[in-house]
Amino acid sequence: MANLLGVVLFALAILISVSLHEAGHMLTAKAFGMKVTRYFVGFGPTLWSFRRGETEYGVKGIPLGGFCKIVGMTPQDDDVDPADEPRAMWRYPVWKRTIVMSAGSITHFALALVALWVIAMSAGLPNPDFPSTEQEFRAQPAVVSLAPCVVVENANRACQAGDPASPAAKAQLRDGDRITAVNGRPVSSWGDMLDVVRGTKPGTATVEYVRDGTPATATVDLASVQRPPLDDPKGATAAVSALGVALQPSTPARLTYGPVGAFGATADFTGTMAVETVHAMQRIPQKVPALWTAITGGERDVDTPISVVGASRLGGEAVENNAWLIFFMLFVSLNFFIGVFNLLPLLPLDGGHIAIAWFERARSWLFARLGRPDPGRVDYLKLMPITYAVILIGGVFTLLTITADVVNPITLFPR
Repeated sequence: MANLLGVVLFALAILISVSLHEAGHMLTAKAFGMKVTRYFVGFGPTLWSFRRGETEYGVKGIPLGGFCKIVGMTPQDDDVDPADEPRAMWRYPVWKRTIVMSAGSITHFALALVALWVIAMSAGLPNPDFPSTEQEFRAQPAVVSLAPCVVVENANRACQAGDPASPAAKAQLRDGDRITAVNGRPVSSWGDMLDVVRGTKPGTATVEYVRDGTPATATVDLASVQRPPLDDPKGATAAVSALGVALQPSTPARLTYGPVGAFGATADFTGTMAVETVHAMQRIPQKVPALWTAITGGERDVDTPISVVGASRLGGEAVENNAWLIFFMLFVSLNFFIGVFNLLPLLPLDGGHIAIAWFERARSWLFARLGRPDPGRVDYLKLMPITYAVILIGGVFTLLTITADVVNPITLFPR
């Protein structure tokens, strides 16, 4: 039930985001004097609507987005009433049209930034000094936090009934103890401890540690578990020993901020997220074969793109496992991605309309400098083949991601 609630909540959050995206277009267009005739949430048959002034507002039956109708978005629009010609969007200065067309993405960015600012003050944002690579983790001091159990099979899951207790917990070790030796073999880092423990036979072992500056020794019954090699996570599993502990890094994973400090932290994190988003978009073509592999029965790569369906499923998992931070970070990431993606200079995306508007402006300026007549507006009808190609490619890609998310979804909490 909690999973279903999370799916519904995340889908509703996406619908609200898209509706606000369209509201951004509408409000800026109205502010500049452009005529907006319709603003609807959803597509398909109209369920309810009302008219206020010159705009009809309403809700349609298919809750998969929304739209607003601005009169005369292109010179080729053939449904402009002669009385509305002076207010046609294409007649306005390029900077005003740029603001109107980018208002949707700006709305997504604003939603993401506000959410990040709240998260920075409450749950905290990732600490840039926290270890981020395997080498950095291995170099950390072997300060441990106790696991509640030992998962014998090679699976990333929460503890379940029947799982053996942590050997370290049974031996009365505590969170914050620093392991210094196992069976007399010295340990200077977390990586050393992993190597030494795995190189020790399951069963009784002597563990030396330091607690509050005082050395001590404990007798531990090391558990036998199935794990792949440390340097090959996808390799064949074998029986190795486990102490039942996790690394307690020397720096916190997240940092919380006050209301003022949260602005700077949000800006820094947004910059990092922008770079990661661009890199993720650059990798999309490379991930198409992996999506097809996932659909046809292969393993689903966690780095493959997901659809709104997949994001909603992850939101449901997050709520089911009371991981609200993951829920809201998914919301932030999705809004940021949509905002960036929508600014790509491709029709029918908003970025395509912006690119054409500035191309027209630059071309007019150049022709004026050359003493030649203004070539006028771009003929959108000549660009329709390219537009249809973009729509077709986008449709196929969306179908691939949705299919993969249905038949072989990414999961954050394996059962």
